[in-house]
Amino acid sequence: LSQTSTCLSLYKLLIAVGCCLGNVLVIWAVWSCRALSQTTFCFVVSLAVADLLVGAVAVPLAVVVDGRLETSFYCCLFISCVVIVLTQASVHSLLAIAVDRYLRAVKKKHLWAAVTVCWLSAFILGLIPMFGWHNKSTTTAENSTITCHFIMVIDMSYMVNFNFLACILTPTIIMMILYLFLFNMISKQLRKGVGRPVESRSFYCKERKLANSLALVLVLFVVCWLPLHIMNALDYYTSAEVPVVAFYIGILLSHANSAVNPIVYAFKVPKIKMAYKSILMKLTSSEQKGDQSSQTLDNNVSSNSNSTARCSMKIKPQVVQIANQDG
Repeated sequence: LSQTSTCLSLYKLLIAVGCCLGNVLVIWAVWSCRALSQTTFCFVVSLAVADLLVGAVAVPLAVVVDGRLETSFYCCLFISCVVIVLTQASVHSLLAIAVDRYLRAVKKKHLWAAVTVCWLSAFILGLIPMFGWHNKSTTTAENSTITCHFIMVIDMSYMVNFNFLACILTPTIIMMILYLFLFNMISKQLRKGVGRPVESRSFYCKERKLANSLALVLVLFVVCWLPLHIMNALDYYTSAEVPVVAFYIGILLSHANSAVNPIVYAFKVPKIKMAYKSILMKLTSSEQKGDQSSQTLDNNVSSNSNSTARCSMKIKPQVVQIANQDG
C-alpha cells in the first residue's frame, strides 16, 4: 500500500506540473491576444486560474499532508477546504461560461463583478466546514496534532449532500440544459440561414464550433469528477466497500481534469491555438536571438584574440632586432 501511495504521489506531482504549464499558457494566450477579448474567454481565464491553483497549491499540499504530516486539526481542515474552494471556483466558472454563451447577458463593464461573484461564492461554500460542519468524531483532537487525512476532518454528509448534490450536480445539470438550448437555437438559425448573407451563416457556424469546444470542457469535468463523488456517495449511503485503489484512481482523475483543458483549447478553439503558436514563436525567436548574440560575442572575442596574436607577431621581430643592436 505504501508503494501504491508513493506512485500516486508521483503521478500527482506530474499532473501538478502539467496543470501549471498548461494553464499559464492559457492565461498568457488570452491576455496577449486581442481576438480573445470576449467575455467568454475572460471566464475561461477564471477557470484556468482555478486549475493553475490546483496544480500549484492544492495537489502539492495533498501530497505533503495526506498521511505524511502531523498538523493541528484546523490546519488540516483548512488545507482540505482549499481543494473544495478550487473545485467550486471551477464549477462556477463553467456555469458562467454556459450562461454567457446562452444569454449573452454579461457586459464587459460587469465582467469583473461576475468573476468576483464566482470566486466569492466558491470561498463561502468551500469554507463552510471551517465554521462547524466538519467531522465531529475528530473534535476531541482539535487541540492536539493529528495525522492529516481529508476524511478525518471533512464530514461526509457535507461532501455528499451539500458539496456534491447541491453545489456540483445541480449546476452541472443546469449547464447541460443551457448547452442543449444553445445548440437547439444555433441549429434553428442555421436551418433558417438558407438565402441569408454568408456572414450570418459563418457567424453561427463559428458559434457552434466554440459551443462544442466549451461543452467538451464541461463533459470532461463531469467524467473526471463524477467517479470520485459517486464512490463517496456509495460509501456514505450504503454498506458497500469501495476498493482503496478505486478511490486513488478517482482522486487522480479529479486532479487530472485541471490539466486537460489547455489541451482541449489547443485542438478545438482556433483562436487559442493561434495564440499558443504566437507565444511559442516569440519564445523560440528570443532563444535564437540569444544564441545569435552569444555567437557574435564569441566571434568578437576570437577576432580580438587573433588581432592580439598578429600584433605580437609584429612586435617580436622588432624586439629581436633591438636586442641584436644592443648586443
